[in-house]
Amino acid sequence: MKPKILKNNHDYEMALKHIAFLMDAPESAEINEEIELFTSLISFYEEKTFPVDLPDPINAILFVMEQRSLTRKDLIPILGSQGKVSEILNRKRPLSLSMIRKLHEALHIPAEILLKDSQRNQIPEKRFEYDNFPVPAMFALGYFPNYHSISQVKEYFEEAMSTLFSQFDGKDTQPMYSRQSKESLNPDTLLAWQAHILRKISTDEIDAFSLEALTSSFFEELLSFSMYSKGPLLVKDYLQSYGIHFVIEPHLPKTYIDGAAFKSHDGKPIVALSLRYDRVDNFWFTLLHELVHVKEHLYSGPDDRVFFDDTSSSSEECESQLEQEANQFAREYLIPSTLIDCDELGDSSVWSASRILATSKELRRSPAILAGCIRYETGNYAIYSDMLGSGGLKHLFQ
Repeated sequence: MKPKILKNNHDYEMALKHIAFLMDAPESAEINEEIELFTSLISFYEEKTFPVDLPDPINAILFVMEQRSLTRKDLIPILGSQGKVSEILNRKRPLSLSMIRKLHEALHIPAEILLKDSQRNQIPEKRFEYDNFPVPAMFALGYFPNYHSISQVKEYFEEAMSTLFSQFDGKDTQPMYSRQSKESLNPDTLLAWQAHILRKISTDEIDAFSLEALTSSFFEELLSFSMYSKGPLLVKDYLQSYGIHFVIEPHLPKTYIDGAAFKSHDGKPIVALSLRYDRVDNFWFTLLHELVHVKEHLYSGPDDRVFFDDTSSSSEECESQLEQEANQFAREYLIPSTLIDCDELGDSSVWSASRILATSKELRRSPAILAGCIRYETGNYAIYSDMLGSGGLKHLFQ
């Protein structure tokens, strides 16, 4: 047999037989060289075709323990508790990324061995810190559907957060254009909220979106739903018929967010409300505010533009021009200046409760919207509190 690269099992078997033949031949330098050559060809084929598997991670841990005379108690600082050590070594609990990182650092077990049972080939850098997120609140709101307890989320926190943030599809998390609250925002938690919403809408089937369809008639018909106590329940179907995702998702601690507008992976707009303030007037103003962002801003800037808004703030000094525009357009849609001018809205003395009710019917608006606009224009937030529809929303969406 002439030396050649072995390409298949037949070549491999022929090479083995040829080596057996050479081994039976009288020994000589030429024969030895040929045996060495065919041995190299066979080894190359075997390494490519029959790779030696990495050792089992648990066997590797047990081997290192034996070599270093370590007991199970010695693993408690690494794995967390005596019970966890027992479950890991008995193969009843998988290794978490945190455990893998500690085993690699403390016992110098190669990362590729510890990661054998995962889909990774190297230990990733730590991206998420448990203390940076309100995990109990996130767990209660269904952010971690594959975990049955908060303690399990804590143990496999990096995996849980990686799964959640995979909604960003490997892209850098998107920049925030946020109306500032007096409180300090937690941007990590805000992005977790956004990722959860992206996951929630991923299975929605909605119509095609056209920016040109967001006309005055679109807003007028939408606002006519506000006349009815269950009108907010009509919003989702209405917006989806225009290709707009609509989500009600409670805010997380330290986000101070009322609403948001951003794009889904297929480029369709998402409008999300938190109902942080359970008031009818705040619902419709925030909804209009975010829809104005969709109409005027979301498709005129960077593709990854995101608007997170605290619409309860009354100060405009710290707001961007885009936020001021969203406020202006939203107020105009809510109460058109062609029907009632700002000067009239700013004079609370002419607005009795009965006039607010009568005018709201003429405008085809909820009286809570008109009462809220009068409070804003007068700057007097102590009036008409009983007309804002407080406590009238969250129960609708439960």
